[in-house]
Amino acid sequence: DILVDGKLCDCDIVVDCKVGDPIPLEVKLTNWSKHSVGPFALTVTPYQDYQNGVHNYELQDAITFVGSNTFYIDSVKPTKDSVYFGALLFLYTGDFYLNIKFHEDNCSRELPLSWFCLPSVHIRAMEPIV
Repeated sequence: DILVDGKLCDCDIVVDCKVGDPIPLEVKLTNWSKHSVGPFALTVTPYQDYQNGVHNYELQDAITFVGSNTFYIDSVKPTKDSVYFGALLFLYTGDFYLNIKFHEDNCSRELPLSWFCLPSVHIRAMEPIV
C-alpha cells in the first residue's frame, strides 16, 4: 500500500497537497510468500506527465525529499509487513506522479510479483489558502 498525506493511493485517486508543506509518504510492503525476501532498495522518483508520451524527471527545483528518496531494506519476513516513511516537499504548483522502483541484489525471483505492480501515485500541489 502507498499512503500520501495519510490517504491511501490507487490509480483513480488524486491526492491534493499544499506547496511548502512537508507531505508524509508511507510505503507498506506485505510479504505473502513463504520465504523472507531481501535485501533490496526501493526508490521513489517524482515526475510530470505531459500527456503526450513525454515525462519530465528533472524536478529537483520543484520537489525535494525530506530525508532520502531511497529506502534500503534488509529483509521482509513471511506474512509480515514492512513500512517505510519519508516526506516530500513541493516547491511549485502542478500535477506530479511518483514512480516507485525496486532494486534487488540478485533476488528478483524472490520479490513478490505484486510489489512490481504498485499503484501510480498522482499528487496535485496547490497554493496554500491564506
